[in-house]
Amino acid sequence: MLRFLAILILRALRWRIDGALPELDKYVIIGAPHTSNLDGAVFLCGVAILRVRLRFLAKASLLRGPVGALFRHYGAIGVDRSRAHNLTSELAERFRSERHFILALGPDGTRSYRPYWKSGFYHIARAAGVPVLLIGIHGAERRIVLGPTIELSGDVRADMERIRAFYALYGSGVRPEHVGPVRLVEEDEGGLDSEMS
Repeated sequence: MLRFLAILILRALRWRIDGALPELDKYVIIGAPHTSNLDGAVFLCGVAILRVRLRFLAKASLLRGPVGALFRHYGAIGVDRSRAHNLTSELAERFRSERHFILALGPDGTRSYRPYWKSGFYHIARAAGVPVLLIGIHGAERRIVLGPTIELSGDVRADMERIRAFYALYGSGVRPEHVGPVRLVEEDEGGLDSEMS
């Protein structure tokens, strides 16, 4: 039923999905940019159509009560922001211990312009030893683009160059004026810390 509804929504909005999912049981998805509520909505419709059983992070307070049960049913993992400093290692352990684990993250972190992406996706994928699937929201052409799945090398600048090349082509979002640079603060600071920023 959810898949059928998602198909109807994307057809009504005249959006399409290009590309294919990797045949892997474990990876991190980064979906970007997130310039409006519509970006998030078309991404979720795409996920429903493709029948991806993914996990995503949500504030722990959102997972209480009946609405929280619905969020958990659809893959939400509660995050207590007061103790999020262990999140990278906790998620890496889940990747190791579960047979099937796909984690979706929005690295730009907000619908507004930001000068840097959040680096959590990089820390988590490296700690878990899993690849990253790039998904772009190309608003001008109304496309959800499933891009390459890349293995992160640990050379943050080289890895980010590959990621930037994809999002330069397929990351316009619905509101391009809100798209910030595809850049991690660690690129300017000279490296990555061991925990999520």
